[in-house]
Amino acid sequence: MATTTRSNTGNGGIGGWLQSMSRRQLVGQILVYILLVAVGFMLAVPFLWLVSSSFKTETDAFRIPPSFIPRPVEWGNYATGLTDFPFVRSTINTLIIVVWVMVGTVLSASLVAYGFARVRFPGRTALFILVLSTMMIPTHVTLIPQYLLFRELRWLDSFKPLIVPHFFGGGAFYIFLLRQFFLTIPLDYDDAARIDGCGTFGVFLRIILPLSKPALGTMAIFTFMGQWNAFFEPLIYLNRFETQPLAVALTTWVQTAHGSTSMHYVPWVAIMAVSTLIALPPVMVFFFAQRHFIQGVVVSGMKG
Repeated sequence: MATTTRSNTGNGGIGGWLQSMSRRQLVGQILVYILLVAVGFMLAVPFLWLVSSSFKTETDAFRIPPSFIPRPVEWGNYATGLTDFPFVRSTINTLIIVVWVMVGTVLSASLVAYGFARVRFPGRTALFILVLSTMMIPTHVTLIPQYLLFRELRWLDSFKPLIVPHFFGGGAFYIFLLRQFFLTIPLDYDDAARIDGCGTFGVFLRIILPLSKPALGTMAIFTFMGQWNAFFEPLIYLNRFETQPLAVALTTWVQTAHGSTSMHYVPWVAIMAVSTLIALPPVMVFFFAQRHFIQGVVVSGMKG
């Protein structure tokens, strides 16, 4: 009888301990979610304020205390912005740069990463370390030599300085990202393909690339985000307003508007409306592709 009582007490103690642990875990998860929601909201406030201000009147946008809800809703801000700002032309310029940069980056970075991950040659590790070390070089250090080179090639005021370099390696970060993913693919696939008659390039095209869709998708998302919002390099190499992408054209438009003393002055609410339209594509791409983005980042870092 005493043994049974001790056993029940012991089981109850273990059950109570497990129940206490589950409660603690639940409380911990709730706190984590609350923290994530709070941080996410703080990060989203500038974008929400941008969208809200794009529907406000000029007076309502600068009212103190501020309000997120526009009263009244001013749809004309978008009409004014799209009329005064060359949105279609700048969007086409941006898309030309983005598409070609994505193609060049995916092709060149995947080839280089495949060489570092699968092809054995003397000095491979040292060369890979040298490639990674280029990530430590600030962009401003190489800006003047690149500018002089492109000037001698007569590429200034064209898309070539922004596109062509991405066909030669794609960047150290993307090479590292793809190499890490390629290392997670078993070598048995390569051996099986070689038995079937595939060469080195055939293994790359038929085995490695089809299995690397998460990493390639992640790289494509990174490239799209970076090039859609690119400002510094287009500002250096593109002088004519007709060739500028969205980010640079918007800045030029704002400066021109503020430099004008006539009725062509563009109100801030119209600038907010155009900025909202420019910001929407990256937000939508990340929203719909976040699963592939997270999967590619996680899997790429599993093996060194």
